[in-house]
Amino acid sequence: MEYGLFGLVVLIADIYAIFQVLTSAASTGKKVLWTLLILILPIIGFIIWLIAGPRGNKAHV
Repeated sequence: MEYGLFGLVVLIADIYAIFQVLTSAASTGKKVLWTLLILILPIIGFIIWLIAGPRGNKAHV
């Protein structure tokens, strides 16, 4: 149970990142690549997504 809570946090973060990727305005190819990166490398993929991932289509006022 030592890594149980950490694993749960990583799982929640990855699900959030994948949801954000899939709802972004990026092309289908980029969505697939980002999703695969997050799934294959959960921690590193999430960190890379935080830094360089596609952003949602939000209007800034």
